Amino acid sequence: MSGRRDFFALVVAQTFSISGTRLSVIAIPWLVLTVTGDPLLTGLVVFAEMAPYVLAKALGGPLIDRVGPRRVSVLGDFFGLFAVGAIPLLAALELLSVPLLFPLVALVGLLQGPADAAKHALVPLVARRGKLPLERVTGVVGTIERLASTVGAGAAGALVALVGPAMALSFNAVTLGFAAAILLAGVRPGTREKAEADAPEAKTSYGSELREGFAFLRGDAVLVGIAVMVAVTNLLDQAYAAVLVPVWAQEGGRGAETLGLIFAVMSGFSVLGAMVATALGEKMPRLPVYVGAFMIISLPRFAVFAFDAPLAGILATLAVGGFASGFLNPILSAVILERIPEKLVGRVSSLVTASAWALMPFGGIFGGALIAGLGLSAAFFVAGVFYLAMTLMPLVFKRFRGFSKRPLEAGRARAA
Repeated sequence: MSGRRDFFALVVAQTFSISGTRLSVIAIPWLVLTVTGDPLLTGLVVFAEMAPYVLAKALGGPLIDRVGPRRVSVLGDFFGLFAVGAIPLLAALELLSVPLLFPLVALVGLLQGPADAAKHALVPLVARRGKLPLERVTGVVGTIERLASTVGAGAAGALVALVGPAMALSFNAVTLGFAAAILLAGVRPGTREKAEADAPEAKTSYGSELREGFAFLRGDAVLVGIAVMVAVTNLLDQAYAAVLVPVWAQEGGRGAETLGLIFAVMSGFSVLGAMVATALGEKMPRLPVYVGAFMIISLPRFAVFAFDAPLAGILATLAVGGFASGFLNPILSAVILERIPEKLVGRVSSLVTASAWALMPFGGIFGGALIAGLGLSAAFFVAGVFYLAMTLMPLVFKRFRGFSKRPLEAGRARAA
């Protein structure tokens, strides 16, 4: 029963954490846009948060392996509460400015990178404790992530419209506090955390542990292929969410509630897709489903904005794309985690996800530059075509051929 408690606590903590983060994804760009009206400056603020996030996630892996993912996640969320909470506080005191926003969002990214990576590294641990198949756990976590994104997006639109983007970030601060408290109370310390105060084994240097993680990642062609493909699509997703769609909403005279509705519809239908993926996860042919889902969410959701489709058509397209996207994370998470030895889970999984997020800091800048150079409609279309091209990578490169194999499955079954 205690093993299932760990799993339940992780899921609930993820729900709070992602709900708040989803709100900030809408509130922060909207704050900059409403104050400055500058898409490129909006992209720069997004960059200021995402660059430290990715860097801290990449470099924090050995720390997660040394002191345990539970502790890293709790501390990151706890201090993140104060970093995010400073924004609405300064706004209430009429001291907030765009230049001051840069270091604040950078601090948020610096804290949340390792915290999010640590939650990901907890997945195999809670799966073993609960005696649950890894794909089922990643499927449930993926479903919860989508559900939390839906709640966060819907709440973002309503809160931003009601109290303004700066004050709406108070909700994000509260959710981080809840996430830290739930993990602290609900997930038992791992063996590394328990042993740390006793007689820990001799440790190599932090740098050598980081290099060991890089060496493992570099030697696994499947993980490298995933990281490259997802890095580029994440760049385009970030441009889409942080700049392209907010600018479309603002230029069309639509409010933040429309922006929240758009993201909520896609996230809501992705919950349904993730639920189906969870139920069928062990039976699905991974690579065809992975490629097919990516193709469905590629060009169509960009094209409806490029050709100025009616809102009903946009929402219908995003509903289909959202459902398809729900199949991606359960598959990706299972493939990544099952290929990594237990002692390297923290550093290698952090490196994989950080590599996949490496271009995201540039997404807002990329989106702003596309709009400045091509105009909004052409920017949507070019980004969509580029996204579609990237979805074909698994059909072209041989490195994806090991995508459906489970190299560590037998060893982990014996260990359990």
